[in-house]
This record gives sequence, C-alpha cells and structure tokens, in this order.
Amino acid sequence: MSPTVYLVSGANRGIGLGLVTYIAARPDVIVFAGCRNPAAATDLEALVAKYPGKVHIVKLTSCDKADTEAAISKIKDIAGRLDVVIANAGIGNYFGLALETPSEKMDEHFHVNVTGTLVLFQATYPLLKASTPTPKFVCISTMGGTITNGAKFPAGLLAYGASKCALNYMTMKLHFEHDGLICFPIHPGELDTDMCEFAMQHPVLEKMKPMTVEEGVAGIVNVVDHAVRKPGGPEFIKYDGSIWPW
Repeated sequence: MSPTVYLVSGANRGIGLGLVTYIAARPDVIVFAGCRNPAAATDLEALVAKYPGKVHIVKLTSCDKADTEAAISKIKDIAGRLDVVIANAGIGNYFGLALETPSEKMDEHFHVNVTGTLVLFQATYPLLKASTPTPKFVCISTMGGTITNGAKFPAGLLAYGASKCALNYMTMKLHFEHDGLICFPIHPGELDTDMCEFAMQHPVLEKMKPMTVEEGVAGIVNVVDHAVRKPGGPEFIKYDGSIWPW
C-alpha cells in the first residue's frame, strides 16, 4: 500500500506542529513539514528522529518562490507526489478598528495569508496532479473571516479577518478552476497557540477558552480524511465537521 503524502506549511509551531505530530503517528504516511527556519525547528527535528523516513523538513517562506520551488523539488525526489496539502502558514498580529488600521498591516496580512497560499498552491499543484484524481488542498481559515458572523464581531479583526475572507474566496475559485481538486477552508477552532494568546489580549476575546492543539488537530485531520469534492463548490467547514456560513 502506498503511503499518503502530506505537506503542512507553517509547521514549526502551533497548529502546524500539532498537525505534523498527529499525522506522523499514523501508519502509511509521509509528511513534509514546511517552515521558514529549519535550523531552529527543534520540535520538528525531534519528530524526524522519532519517525525516520516519515517526517521531512523543507524550507518554506511565504511568497518566496525560490524557497517553495526548492521544497517542491525535494518532495518530488523523495515521494514523487503530494496527496494532501494543508496550507496552515499565516499571521494574525494586529488588532485595531478600521480607522486605526495601518495600510501596511492590511498589506502584510494579505501578503502572507492570501498571496502566500496562492504561491504554495501554484508550486504544489503539479505534484497534486501526480497523485490521485481527487487530491486535497486545504486552507486553515478562521471564523473571523466570515462575512456573516466575523464582520459583526466586536473586535478589531479587520486586517486578519479580511485576509482570511479573501482566502475563503480563493479556495472556492481554486475548486472551480481545477477539475477533481478537493479544496476548502476549515475553521480550526480556538486552540491554545501563540496566536490565540495574542488574540486574548483583546478585551472582547480575553474570556475565550481555547481547546488543546491536540483536540483541534484531531478534528481537522478527521475532516480532511472524509472530505469529498462537491459539484456545487466547497463549504466552509469547522474542525468538528459542522458548516459555517460564508
């Protein structure tokens, strides 16, 4: 039986590290862990040692085509294909009302969360096509990126939320432009990560009760495992399988 080949971006900490840790423990898998600075990724190095031949670290920097192409070349040499890409790399480092939000913060969030994900898709799609007829490209999004609920939420989520809303649009577009591709955004839940700790500094979010990363990634992987292509287009899915409004 051929192993299922995964790539997880933003894998050096938080949700990304949790995903690599969870996936690597499964049988018949190869998981490529993308991060900006492999030399400092000690947690990933520990997984490489624990699961020899199953975990491989690749250098991935958002929007850096040279890094991305080098990573894809390494993946091609080792595995020859990709079955599942989980685009997890992203930022959420600013909270502020619209009148206070600097334009450079809007640019930064769109650069990483949207353009960076597109660059990753463009680079990985040939290896996804070399996989099954229905490979998977899954984007880690957020409830804050919904127009229906996120935009109404009384917190300064403009830069982060708007960029994730654009990411959601892009997943829909990728679905309709690529026959067979299973592509959808997923809300991972509020997990105990550095980004969540930053968010909880906001008065509206300080009472948030995050789940453990382990709980969240188990749900995410379960959703990815059972995802199918829907002719009418993807839905915005929560880690527990429920559907969120756009």
